[in-house]
Amino acid sequence: MRTIPFYSKVSLVVAVFVGFFAFTTAAPIVRADDCQERLTKIDHKLHEAIEHHGSNSSEANHWRHELHEQREHCYSVNHRWWDEDDHRWHTDRDWDDHDHEHDHDNH
Repeated sequence: MRTIPFYSKVSLVVAVFVGFFAFTTAAPIVRADDCQERLTKIDHKLHEAIEHHGSNSSEANHWRHELHEQREHCYSVNHRWWDEDDHRWHTDRDWDDHDHEHDHDNH
């Protein structure tokens, strides 16, 4: 029976660890992209609800709530959240839950 040389064993272990770390470091990037996509969609739905039903409508309030929940989720998972209106990431929990209340004045 042939034995595997020590250096081959070490190389195999190193390859497994490299693969593991490459996979685990890519996961936050995927989650951040998912957060950006979700926040963009919810922000768009909020803008549409305000345009079609008014800033204080139940539809707008629903999407405002959804936006708040998604921002909380993204911040807790990724320690950042996407601001679709400014097209940038924020690394502080500095969003304003009332930032879309007067959108009809800005269009």
